[in-house]
Amino acid sequence: MNDLSDVAVLMPAFNGQADVQRTLASFRETSRVTVLIVDDGSTPPITAPVIDGMNIEILRMAENGGIERALEAGIAALAARGIRYAARIDAGDLATPGRLTKQRAYMEAHPRVAVLGMWTHVVSTEGAPLFDLTPPAEPAAIRCMMLARTCFTHPSLMLRVDAVIAAGNYRAQYRAAEDLDLILRLLQRHDGANLPEFGLFYELNERGISATKRRAQVMSTLRLQLRHLRVTNPLDWAGVAKSVAHLVLPYRALRGLKARLLKSASSA
Repeated sequence: MNDLSDVAVLMPAFNGQADVQRTLASFRETSRVTVLIVDDGSTPPITAPVIDGMNIEILRMAENGGIERALEAGIAALAARGIRYAARIDAGDLATPGRLTKQRAYMEAHPRVAVLGMWTHVVSTEGAPLFDLTPPAEPAAIRCMMLARTCFTHPSLMLRVDAVIAAGNYRAQYRAAEDLDLILRLLQRHDGANLPEFGLFYELNERGISATKRRAQVMSTLRLQLRHLRVTNPLDWAGVAKSVAHLVLPYRALRGLKARLLKSASSA
């Protein structure tokens, strides 16, 4: 059996009890899976589902403070428990079989990698396929284009907990872009990579952060791009231009254009 005793699934949740249970039930591993749900002030409170092969704990926030604070508290709690690897997922998303085992094996074999993603199927809330995200896998390519395109799907990540703590943990300084903020800080001392195989079904939800907090997310992304800008890298400037476009164009139009471009690329 593959040992996952030093891995924990980290899931922030605000309401959505049914989605929490559906997401956790999607994991298929050959070892027991530890889960920490951070209940971000849900009403009624999230309850731990009973799922075979899982040890599920709930950390309750005193009030709803947002995903940034929930993730910060979750990482701190996992570090205190001696967990080495935190595997992110969000309620509503689904894991592919063996995801945790594959990611842990890669992290063990590549000690310089502190953040590891996987390719992602993007689906509607009804589960219909929309498009696939297949970002670069190698650390050098990711580092080069990190500010130009989304190189990681946040709910697909496995993070090295001690590296996250050393980098300052998640923080609320960049609202709705807490993942990019953390990853850019991690890449200052570590590598980031993607396993070039599908590990996640990501639910594109009109009520999700990318839609409901879109302007805050784009503004935070733009601030991060300008802070980390490498003036000699044309891709960094392309990323800035893309963020400006996101500020002035409607969300639905951009989403439709992105889906068409990704479908065209995958069929080429």
